Amino acid sequence: MDKKRILASVVVFLILAVLLYLQYRHWQSFDWGTFWAQTHRIRKLMVLRGIGWIYIAYVLRAIRWKIFLQPIRPKVKSIELVSPTFIGFTGLALLGRAGEFIRPYLISRRTDLPFSSQLAVWTVERIFDVGAFTVLMVLAIFLPSALPAIPHPEYYVGFRKGGFFLIALVLAAALAAILVRRSGDAVAMWVEEKFRPVSANFGHKLGVRVREFGAGLDTIHDPLSMFWLTVVSVGMWYIIALAYKEVTHSYGVDALEIPVAQILIVMGASMLGSMLQLPAVGGGSQMATIAALSSIFDVSPEIAASCGILLWLVTFAAVVPAGLMLAHHERLSLRKLSEESHRAEEADLARGG
Repeated sequence: MDKKRILASVVVFLILAVLLYLQYRHWQSFDWGTFWAQTHRIRKLMVLRGIGWIYIAYVLRAIRWKIFLQPIRPKVKSIELVSPTFIGFTGLALLGRAGEFIRPYLISRRTDLPFSSQLAVWTVERIFDVGAFTVLMVLAIFLPSALPAIPHPEYYVGFRKGGFFLIALVLAAALAAILVRRSGDAVAMWVEEKFRPVSANFGHKLGVRVREFGAGLDTIHDPLSMFWLTVVSVGMWYIIALAYKEVTHSYGVDALEIPVAQILIVMGASMLGSMLQLPAVGGGSQMATIAALSSIFDVSPEIAASCGILLWLVTFAAVVPAGLMLAHHERLSLRKLSEESHRAEEADLARGG
């Protein structure tokens, strides 16, 4: 691990430590006996179903990547991309940001395509993830039986504003995508020029990313592809919501009988919290989930803590056993893949994308 990653991990650890201390002071009456009792009473079959939904979501990610590859590798089958998907997310779970390029790196090797082309797909994939979650969130906001029915309706105004912000964000991303697709080189040169006085190296990296993003957009070759990419993305995020529902309902507690539309709030909190993550142990995701459950849904501190940890295990860490088995079967080392993928990224930046 290089000095930058060590420093980033130390900063994240300190922030999480402060947040944990503040949470502890807020919950001074936390009952560990209740925590363990509720954790042991969960309905395990429902948790297993939640893991099953998460595994299906990973398969849908592989199918979506296959759609991206259709113009250039039409003979690649979705099943061939399932293993790199599981191994890639296992690397992300165990190594943190150091493992984020494993998936596109493995797919580039399996399909004999340039790493830069798969980084481009990886970038565009993020847009579809945000867009799909936004579609579900907006539906929840405007369905009369969804978010307005939460235990604390006063939060609804804030969620409406958040929904409109997400809509604006997706529209801005769509407009940026159209601009990059039409004039990618010109936009990249403009970005490099603007950032050159501040940091020529940073400006160059941004320019390379803009060009890669444009290359990724080229994989959406017709309206039918766009339709299927959208359907698969929305379906995948709905399935992830079903996994969250299985876990929360597994406790058999009224406060956690949260409908799917309201589960999106918990998912959104988890996604925001995941920006502060330590490799293998998480941290930010669990804390944000626990805060959402306790403050918005009136879940007791002990049950919220148990549920927040279990949600992280199911939705983020459950991929690890399957990913490690696949990596072992294919004689792959996650650390080696991480190092190779980052070297490939640095070489890509040096070449200019």
